[in-house]
Amino acid sequence: FSEVLDAMFEVLVKPEEHIIDQGDDGDNFYVIEKGVFDIYVQKDGLNVCVGKYNNKGSFGELALMYNTPRAATIIAKQDGALWALLSERMKIVDVLGVRTFSDGERIITQGDKADCFFIVESGEVKIMIKSKAGQPDGVEVEVARCSRGQYFGELALVTNKPRAATAYAVGDTKCLVIDIQAFERLLGPCMDIMKRNISQYKDQLMALFGK
Repeated sequence: FSEVLDAMFEVLVKPEEHIIDQGDDGDNFYVIEKGVFDIYVQKDGLNVCVGKYNNKGSFGELALMYNTPRAATIIAKQDGALWALLSERMKIVDVLGVRTFSDGERIITQGDKADCFFIVESGEVKIMIKSKAGQPDGVEVEVARCSRGQYFGELALVTNKPRAATAYAVGDTKCLVIDIQAFERLLGPCMDIMKRNISQYKDQLMALFGK
């Protein structure tokens, strides 16, 4: 556990603070605890906002994986908090795998045993839950979508229970994969952040299916 604490630390940010800047060398991988962060990419000499993270997601892994400069600038829009993984102490490239999926391909299946979780590198993933869990003919209902930088599949690792949902690729999709051993070793300090998703999913299920 001390190894995990040594590898990660909390970062508190203020509005308009630059977390990373396009073109800089990568030093940390970040998991968002809270806050809104805009994503800017330089196009024709101008900084263009191409998306945002809203109180969840992760970023900064690509520069560490491929030893390339930062591909975007991330700016905090309000007070926020992040967990940062020090690349010098524990290289994320050592634990991240990459998998690609075609449009409509199933990534994880509700009810299966969990052995890894995923971060979306490109494309989109839709999260589906059967309206009558445990019945093979149950109708699947979409409860969430994950885009670049967002993660999924962590709930089963946090709760040590079977997969609570099925995930499908929307268009050609590439995901970074962290297995359960690396998840426990690297992201232990982020467990409380990820546990918050459990209550969010429960609220969604209650709204969709009732008690």
